[in-house]
Parts: sequence; structure tokens; C-alpha cells
Amino acid sequence: MRHVLQLNREVGRALAELHQALLRGDSPLPRAVLELVAAYVSGLNSCRYCYGVHAATARAYGVAEELLEALVADLERAPVDPRLRVLLGYLRTLTLSPARLTAADAQAVFAAGWSERELHDAILVACLYNFMNRLLDGHGCTGAPELWAARGKDLAERGYAPLVDALR
Repeated sequence: MRHVLQLNREVGRALAELHQALLRGDSPLPRAVLELVAAYVSGLNSCRYCYGVHAATARAYGVAEELLEALVADLERAPVDPRLRVLLGYLRTLTLSPARLTAADAQAVFAAGWSERELHDAILVACLYNFMNRLLDGHGCTGAPELWAARGKDLAERGYAPLVDALR
């Protein structure tokens, strides 16, 4: 992935800064939820690299591996808090059929107790990972379990700032 971002350093640096701002910056959503969203969207898109890395990062924040797999396989039957299920349902529609979203979908998220800012941050992360999934899949990046685990551990411990620094 670093190679892909270095092909156009200015854009690569902007993307790395966006990751740092969205996933480690000021947000009412906990890091575990932000990383779960990154992994969930990537799983829906079948992006092996992003799903592998962000599933490992989410696990480092305490999200069970079985939960992520269950969410991607069948959100309605996954053993998840009903409130989170509503938010992830919104993001699933945004990812797989965005033209089908309606005001009622957003109202359901708010009725479940999420704030407008929480929904906004979740949408931003989902949008970023829809983009990153296509960027990395387009370049043939898949990775392997050892890489995903190492990268996930590093992201949980140090965030995205080292990637920003590497692209300066």
C-alpha cells in the first residue's frame, strides 16, 4: 500500500492525513467502532487487504474476530448490539446501493440513539474505505495474514501518523 500511495506523493500524503484525521482525530465514535466500520465496509466490498488490516486493528481494540465475520456474512443475524446494527445497516446500504438511501434511513439511525455527528463520522469512514478498497484492489494489493496482523498492530499502537511522515 505504501508503494501505491508513493506513486503520487501529494495525493498519497493527503489520503494518509485523511486517515489520521478520521480514524485517530476528534470523533464521538470510539476507535474500535471506527476501525470496525473500516473493516465492515471492506468486507462488504471483498477487499482482502483493507479487510485484513482493519479487522486486525479492530481486534486490537477489542472487537471479536467472529463478530466481524458474522457482520459481513449476515448483519441481521450477527450477535451485535441492536443500536450498532442500525448504524451498520445504513453503511451497508451506502456501500452496496447508495441510491436507495432515504431520509427514513437516517431517521432510523437517529432513533437508535446516534447523533448527527456520529452518523457523519461513520459515513466519512465508509466513504474513505469504499475509495481505498477500489484503489488497492485496482493495484492488485491483497497482502497476507502475517502482514495484516503486523499492520493492524502498528495502526492500533501508532495510528496513521507514521504513514503521513513517510510521505512527506
